[in-house]
Amino acid sequence: MAALRRMLHLPSLMMGMCHPFPDSLAGSCLADRCLWDRLHAQPRLGTVPTFDWFFGYEEVQGLLLPLLQEARAATPLRVLDVGCGTSSLCTGLYTKSPHPVDVLGVDFSPVAVAYMNSLLEGGQGQTPLCPGHPASSLHFMHADAQNLGSVASSGSFQLLLDKGTWDAVARGGLPRAYQLLSECLRVLNPQGTLIQFSDEDPDVRLPCLEQGSCGWAVTVQELGPFKGITYFAYLIQGCH
Repeated sequence: MAALRRMLHLPSLMMGMCHPFPDSLAGSCLADRCLWDRLHAQPRLGTVPTFDWFFGYEEVQGLLLPLLQEARAATPLRVLDVGCGTSSLCTGLYTKSPHPVDVLGVDFSPVAVAYMNSLLEGGQGQTPLCPGHPASSLHFMHADAQNLGSVASSGSFQLLLDKGTWDAVARGGLPRAYQLLSECLRVLNPQGTLIQFSDEDPDVRLPCLEQGSCGWAVTVQELGPFKGITYFAYLIQGCH
């Protein structure tokens, strides 16, 4: 049922784009980089410069800010958003967090990365982004989340965010999703937190995460509903 619900929900991803995709997202492999290159190249409608799968920063700031508050001993807190696309998650943290954060967004779509770097500098008809804390920083990098060797050394981030990236990668096969998880845990600080945001039901996702996160604590929180859809935050944390 979760997989069916996700497929039915995929066409809503296109809202906010000027032109519909020539192919249905529901019938495409979401692990295909070319698909996302074409998606992120589409002009935006209206004044919202970002494009969010599932939901944006505003819906989850109540979950993220307490984590930043608890972990503020590492100043600024290093945050990695894997498969950031052109969402508002990175930009929201950077512009609205009252705690200092060093945010890095990575994506395998060079189109998405170029767009977000332009947005950061005041392109796309927008004013340059200003940090919510003077010590905060934001960067975007072209990288494959399944191989983060060029991005970070082991244990270098205190908070990792995955909003729909497992969902997309898993469409290319679960081994790829487990490789994604393995890389995320490799670069996560042993005392840090990885959050996967998804609409996949816990009875499907939790066994996968527990299998792939041996030695880590895995919990789940329900989010929403947002626009009629219930989501979940899967938290993978170091055992303190």
